[in-house]
Amino acid sequence: MESPLGNLELTSSWERDAELIEDFIRQIGPVDGALRILEAGCGQSWSLRLDGVEYVLTGVDSDSHALDIRKNVMKDLDVAIVGDLRTVEFDAGTFDVIYNAFVLEHIHGAENVLHSFVRWLKPGGLIVIRIPDPDSVQGFVTRVTPHWFHIFYYRYLLKKKTAGLPGYAPFRTYYDSVVSRQGVRKFCEKNNLSIAAEFGDGYIRPGEGMIQLAIGMIKQIIASLSLGKLSARHTNLLYVLQLNK
Repeated sequence: MESPLGNLELTSSWERDAELIEDFIRQIGPVDGALRILEAGCGQSWSLRLDGVEYVLTGVDSDSHALDIRKNVMKDLDVAIVGDLRTVEFDAGTFDVIYNAFVLEHIHGAENVLHSFVRWLKPGGLIVIRIPDPDSVQGFVTRVTPHWFHIFYYRYLLKKKTAGLPGYAPFRTYYDSVVSRQGVRKFCEKNNLSIAAEFGDGYIRPGEGMIQLAIGMIKQIIASLSLGKLSARHTNLLYVLQLNK
């Protein structure tokens, strides 16, 4: 059954996702001098390659340990700020690009954070958002199960020994209404943003061997029982939003 929002085009790999984002960033180009990029919720690593592009990268994260890794191990931030995206401040029109990956679903008040992104962005600039789709099977299961179950799933099925430890996924999720296809669309309509790109990831296959096969079968069963309301074809959403001039 096709979603009332239209079927998603699916990407084939994490690398393809990165290439799409990089292409959009290269196309806007700086108005004057280097591109100013904000990585909002920067974590421990920067996943994009912008070789040949002059840019200044600012990272904000509430995790001082993650920022220490970025500053002293990865050494890829020009500016590092320990702060909460709900309270940190920048001047209006500071950035050409704001990149935010798998953060909004963990924030109460995610829409207020998006309003800040719009304010901090230059006209014509880009907001890149990566979020889980709450209407995917995996997103639905995440929403209706307790946090301890998420830790169990990561630690014992996905074999991630650090799951649940400070600074390591899975983190608590809240899924404010804006963190959805419908929510993003409504936000853009109200805030002078155009959706330049909308993709789902078609390559996520959790687990290995028989566990991967079992998870895939369970997802298909849940999708069927939902009568098409939940998708087993993808897990996450990628958006490139552009502030209209």
